[in-house]
Amino acid sequence: MTDSALVAASDIPLMQGLAQRVTALRPDLISAGASYGELAWIYGKDHAAQSAGWRRRLWFAGDELVAWGWAFLPRRVRRDDGSVTDVTGASLSHQVHPDHAGLVDEVIEWYDAVAAGLERTALPTTADEYALTRWAAHGYEPDARALGDTGDWTQLNRRDLTDVEHPVLPPGFRFRTAEEAGPRAAVRAHLDAWSPSPYTARSYEGVRRTAAYRADLHVLVEAPDGTMAASTIMWLDHMNRTVEFEPVGTHPAYRRLGLARAMMLHGMRLARAAGATHATVVCLGAPGRPRARGLYYGLGFRELSRDAPLIKWAG
Repeated sequence: MTDSALVAASDIPLMQGLAQRVTALRPDLISAGASYGELAWIYGKDHAAQSAGWRRRLWFAGDELVAWGWAFLPRRVRRDDGSVTDVTGASLSHQVHPDHAGLVDEVIEWYDAVAAGLERTALPTTADEYALTRWAAHGYEPDARALGDTGDWTQLNRRDLTDVEHPVLPPGFRFRTAEEAGPRAAVRAHLDAWSPSPYTARSYEGVRRTAAYRADLHVLVEAPDGTMAASTIMWLDHMNRTVEFEPVGTHPAYRRLGLARAMMLHGMRLARAAGATHATVVCLGAPGRPRARGLYYGLGFRELSRDAPLIKWAG
């Protein structure tokens, strides 16, 4: 076990290794923010601007990582439209190997210490029944705001890649990769889809530097006028032969044309050629937020797991 420290680039492969081992045994226990691809995406895009507010602790059994906690402490978020948000609470990403489930108490106690005095949120999965009892014993309760009709809890969806239909784009549109389009186009595609966003050229450089990133699995759709109308990054986990889409976005002016559907079908075929047998994607699960879920269900994805958002009030 190591003491609390800032999150370092060298921590991410260790965390990803645990994600791979848990995925192989119990993929329904992968906590929000703890998947192989999500770890690379979050660290890559945000570490330059936000890492001063990150703390982590690692638990080992011999030389093998068996649990970790990553606390996101209060921070200021600046977006491309000039808006600024001060995040005053703390949130946690974490993972505990099912063979070491008892460590969840140590993860909670560490989190309570490092985020003392703050409103604290955490996201175990609904399948982790033992962990849910331990979080409750430490004073955490279901987060009604996150669980509301338009709440922000997420679900992980999965499908196999045995039979992937041929993608069809509207006339004049074509698939590109970030390798072909270049960094400026890749950043612009993300901002066009997600603005207002804190994403920058520096964010993308951080993503590119992660060991899991592959520019040939970063797919874009180019419109006839040269606009990058949609984009997604795929994160390939060779051990489990699965690929994760994160993020997936479309320029507002090019929505409802079937671009995201075609892009993901194209991506799944690329992933299959790279050795993947399954694909995953996360979406908001609340009833009042059906758009992305409808897209993914229409592509054959089905829910594998979901968050159980918890909160402990300040004081």
